[in-house]
Amino acid sequence: MSYMFKFSIVCVLLLIVSTSCKSEKKAPVEVETSEPAIENKMLTPVETIEEAYNKDVFLSKEAIELDMVISFGGKERLSGKMTYLTNSTKGKMALNHGTFIYYDGENVFHSPNLKNDKAARFDAYTWMYFLLFPTKLSDQGTIWSDVESAKLNDKTYNSQRLTFEANTGDAPDDWYIVYSDPKTHMMDYVAYIVTVNKSTEAAEADPHAIGYSNYKMIDGVPIAHHWEFYEWSKEDGLGKVIGNATLNNVKFVTPDVDTFSVPSGFIEK
Repeated sequence: MSYMFKFSIVCVLLLIVSTSCKSEKKAPVEVETSEPAIENKMLTPVETIEEAYNKDVFLSKEAIELDMVISFGGKERLSGKMTYLTNSTKGKMALNHGTFIYYDGENVFHSPNLKNDKAARFDAYTWMYFLLFPTKLSDQGTIWSDVESAKLNDKTYNSQRLTFEANTGDAPDDWYIVYSDPKTHMMDYVAYIVTVNKSTEAAEADPHAIGYSNYKMIDGVPIAHHWEFYEWSKEDGLGKVIGNATLNNVKFVTPDVDTFSVPSGFIEK
């Protein structure tokens, strides 16, 4: 075998091996190094308040229970153990003088011997609403004004007016003005009118405000344990203190199957 022939065979073999090695090389794998895109959602002014009060955590609980004492003019107005579903559809007020008030979202029932039976419907909804107010700002039928800057007690707040669509809730003619801290978004004061058992004109002639303070964290949710009620006007702001409420033993609970069952013989209001 000639030298040239051997050389040709070697060259062919080298070419085959080289080609084979190249064909076995894997294509480079592209690795995703960038973080997935996250949409930055801008919260509305109302949503910032709800977030400050950990609304999602609150609504993840089934019910809230507390002892409440409410006084006006230096006299006790109402006291007892209150139990409410966190979605506000049912409530029970076990009053300290042995009587009860129940509500199921639309209907109110009370003990036959309830002393202030004319106020049963007012009591069933008003105190519950003041307690749950931070979680009800986005309820169906709520209408919010634009945010304005307003001074109250020499402090500048974000101010928004809340009204309601017709046929919303038990008192659609009520309105509220929320004064929230621009930094913390917590509500220090809420001005309001109550039209239950009175005309809108009479209610607007006697507006009030509630001040929330002494916040305590209950399972991650800030709950104001002291309320003060004031005379209030749009022009002059807060007037004199006319009442207060104190909350104690606040906790989230799982109600029994009969917690909100209305006993027989109770009167529908």
